[in-house]
Formats: sequence, structure tokens, C-alpha cells
Amino acid sequence: MWQQGSSAHSAVADPCRYSARFLDPYGGEQRMPWGEAARVVRLEDCGPVRPFPVRSGRRFAPGWWWSATTGRLVHYGSGVMRTQVMLLDRDPSVMTMACRPVELSWRGSEGTVVSHAPHLMARFSDGGGLLLDCAGRGEISPRLAHRADVMAAAARAVGWQYRVTSPPEPVVAANLGWLSGYRHPRYRNTALMEEAVQVFARPRPLIEGARDLGDTIRVLPALFHALWTGALSAPLNDPLHEQVTVTAGPGEWASA
Repeated sequence: MWQQGSSAHSAVADPCRYSARFLDPYGGEQRMPWGEAARVVRLEDCGPVRPFPVRSGRRFAPGWWWSATTGRLVHYGSGVMRTQVMLLDRDPSVMTMACRPVELSWRGSEGTVVSHAPHLMARFSDGGGLLLDCAGRGEISPRLAHRADVMAAAARAVGWQYRVTSPPEPVVAANLGWLSGYRHPRYRNTALMEEAVQVFARPRPLIEGARDLGDTIRVLPALFHALWTGALSAPLNDPLHEQVTVTAGPGEWASA
């Protein structure tokens, strides 16, 4: 996991020193100072500023994720990016998200122009923003580490956040992948959830509570939806199964 270095590139902390490139709703390329773009442009509505090529032999190809947060499709360019889109979609503080909607450019130490387009952008419920790059499980490259320090300074300059994230543990990712299949509102059952909160007021096995609530074929999809939204919680660092302990309310993995 990347951590910001001590050389936070204060020389380029002024948002006016960054140029932002993005696409308008008609697909036209636009440029403006980063400080202005962060303030007036709805970057979450912009398309990817760079395309995602399909590479032969890769297990995952670019695709689309239906977001339960926004009810819209979000583009992604790789498997690790899709996982981070899934995590953002489950985060209750995130209101909307977009894939690579902006590229920042700045003058490097040797006077050359350097450009970087973070993989994802999200908007929080408090109006703040997040720029995010997706890394693998190993150490990030020196090239990304250098750019990450600059991006962190650029984000701070406009009151945003910047992160370089690694994939969650495989068991957590698999559990959230399963629960994401029940993220659509069609699985929401308000009346049943009111009962479920009472049934799972104390921790108990999933299947035991489901049977108390009625026909498990009808009940389990609603419980999976509740585990996705955080209305119910379970220890997602262990494989999900019928005996997993479930309790009412968000738990440690509410936003993973």
C-alpha cells in the first residue's frame, strides 16, 4: 500500500500549477486550471479521458459496472479497477463515481510536462472529491509512487483526497462479489428488513434467522441485499456460508 512520502511536492501544491483535461458531455476535449475544474465541473459526469485497450491474453477486459449508488453504468479498465468500483459502490459516504474522468498535467523537476489520469474519481456526500489509483498486491512502481505524491498534493490543494489502493483480501473480495449480485433495489424488502433487524438483534447464524423469517428462497436474497447495504453485517474476512454469524447494523466491513 502506498503511503505519501515526506517530499509532498509543496512546490506544486498550488492548484493553479496543474492543468486539467476532461471531456465535455458531447465528447469534446476541454482544458482549464485544476482548481477551477474541481470547483465548477461535474467530473463524475465526464467520460474516460483515456481509452482502455483490450490486450490479448488478459483475463479481464474493459467493461461496465452497474452502480447501485447512482443507478448508472460505470466504466472500468481492469479487474482490479472493477473491484475498487465495487468497493466505492458499497461505501455509504460515496454519492457518485466515474472512471478516469480527468487528467492532470504539471511541470516536472526538469521542466518537462508530466501527465497523469487517476483510474477513478468519486464524490462524497459532503461534496468533497476523491481521486484513486488502483494498484496490485505488490509494491507500486517508483514511477507511480512519484506521481502519487504529486497527485496527493494536487488533491489537497482543492480539498480533495487521493489514494492508491490495493485489492482487498481474496476472501473479502469474493464475499463482496457475491453480495454485489444482490445490490439492485429489486431485492429490497422494507417490511422484511424491519423483521430482520429484530431477528438479528443478537448475533446468530444466517440460515437460522432466515428460517425464522419465512421461506428461505424468498428471504435469503433480501438478507444478502441487507448485507450489501450494511443494514445487516457479517464477518466478511471468512467465507460466507449458511452458518455465518449475522447481526443487525453495519459492522467492520460495512464499507470494506
